[in-house]
Amino acid sequence: MMGPAHSLSGAAAWLGVGAAAAAAGHAMPWPVILVGALICAGAALAPDLDHKAATISRAFGPVSRGLCEIVDKLSYAAYKGTRKQGDPRRSGGHRTLTHTWLWAVLIGAGSSAVAILGGRWGVLAILFVHMVLAIEGLLWRAARGSSSDILVWLLAATSAWILAGVLDKPGNGSNWLFTEQHQYLWLGLPVVLGALVHDIGDALTVSGCPILWPIPLGRKRWYPIGPPKVMRFRAGSWVELKVLMPAFILLGGVGCAAALNVI
Repeated sequence: MMGPAHSLSGAAAWLGVGAAAAAAGHAMPWPVILVGALICAGAALAPDLDHKAATISRAFGPVSRGLCEIVDKLSYAAYKGTRKQGDPRRSGGHRTLTHTWLWAVLIGAGSSAVAILGGRWGVLAILFVHMVLAIEGLLWRAARGSSSDILVWLLAATSAWILAGVLDKPGNGSNWLFTEQHQYLWLGLPVVLGALVHDIGDALTVSGCPILWPIPLGRKRWYPIGPPKVMRFRAGSWVELKVLMPAFILLGGVGCAAALNVI
């Protein structure tokens, strides 16, 4: 899928989690609903860091472009080093290592560690990175073009500072789901969810997605998981733009209302 659909699906997924948490008696404070949805929307773009034309690879200028090259080479090396006889030969690392459940879990755990060990500055770093990506994904028409990069960074930095301050206030969710000694541990959850939602979205497209790596399936370790080919679509097709994106918006709205106990 394309960036906007990935971001919308990420936000909708977290709002769905909020609805489920409310039904289970662990309702999220409204700042957790908001921050989690934005982080998940941003994290849903992150697996494409292995592709130089992806939104995340352009979002932070030379820093993200350089990181993209490193991740692409690392992903390709992982593919070559672990492929089985049935896995095809390929020349790049796109849709390999960063599109797996293991990568999602590691990135989420790393985010939680940064939030806990880095204190306020760690939380601000996580928020800033994901705010940039969320803006790029959800407001893609306004954020297009290199001339808008600085404005996006400023908006993301301001939003991160404000949201971090809101979360710090008692009762606003810094320790949601965990104890007072584990403040912001939950920040890794929307990161994991966003990455997995991205992978599921890509699995619906023609190429499929090797979500289960390194678990082998038959003669392949990088098996492209997906529905029957007749149910798949091409990225950017009318199915994505006219069906899935409106559905994500609708589901997100319903999930938000349920998470806030409006319905």
